[in-house]
Amino acid sequence: MATHIELNRTGDKMPIVGFGCWKVEKDCADTIYNAIKAGYRLIDGAAAYENEVEVGQGIARAIQEGIVKREDLFVVSKLWNTDHHKDHVRPAFDRTLKDMGLDYIDLYLVHFPIPVKHVDPKVQYPGGWENPETKKMEYQRSPLHLCWAEMEKLVDAGLVRNIGISNTNVMMLLDMFSYCRYKPATLQVELHPYLQQNNLVRWVQSQDVAITAYSSFGPASYVQLNEAGKTAKPLLTHETIEQVAKKYSKSPAQVLLRWSVQRNVAVIPKSMNVDRMKANLDLFDWTLEDEDIKTINSLEMGARFNDTLEYGIDLPLFD
Repeated sequence: MATHIELNRTGDKMPIVGFGCWKVEKDCADTIYNAIKAGYRLIDGAAAYENEVEVGQGIARAIQEGIVKREDLFVVSKLWNTDHHKDHVRPAFDRTLKDMGLDYIDLYLVHFPIPVKHVDPKVQYPGGWENPETKKMEYQRSPLHLCWAEMEKLVDAGLVRNIGISNTNVMMLLDMFSYCRYKPATLQVELHPYLQQNNLVRWVQSQDVAITAYSSFGPASYVQLNEAGKTAKPLLTHETIEQVAKKYSKSPAQVLLRWSVQRNVAVIPKSMNVDRMKANLDLFDWTLEDEDIKTINSLEMGARFNDTLEYGIDLPLFD
């Protein structure tokens, strides 16, 4: 089983298992350092996670101690909604680069295909969903093709090796293919047995665009955020997943991650526990049999947990 996915255009090898920084505590420098020490080479961050300074500190410590060289790491960040305007993409990226203390980013994503009215970083950083003054989400006339052109300029400047997008669909990608100079290298979306998105995964991969799954454990990350996360049966304690895990003498988390990896889909789990960090990397010397894949697939229920409507935002983004 391959441990990396080769990206279009650059041929860069993106680790198929990375460490996700969403909902990792802000004071997370030690966590990131421990993740790298445990063997993670992809660190998936974003300005909106409000911890890029500390993520950079963890990376710097690992490099200073000789655990890795910068070129051994694959660092990901994301452009937030309030910075889609062509005049704000580069300043937003420069802030990320400065906060993380890096010279370049391996993969920079458009976090959501939602252009929101710009907020001065001096007023609020990172910007939120709602304007801090009006307390409403205000859209901005910033077409994605202009935003993407600025993303491509970051590549031209040698500041970003690969660019991609997140939280979008086939129609948006099809439109991007009609104007982009650099095709998106990756699409990052919510994927787990409750939301398998098989047609999306199949088509996007057929277009030589890699898929990264977030929220591989389903509702686990959303219990404190919305009603859907509270009411859905946790996948980590679901009897079906537990039975499969027992068969292979693995944890439910390992089974859920392996299920995605066998689809050639990258995963970005997080854990603050070093033993679980290591376990989540232990996915490559065993394989789920077809009958167990079918059993897990039977859990499909179209349950999306990272949904703007669930957050009280009147935007049916995924409809």
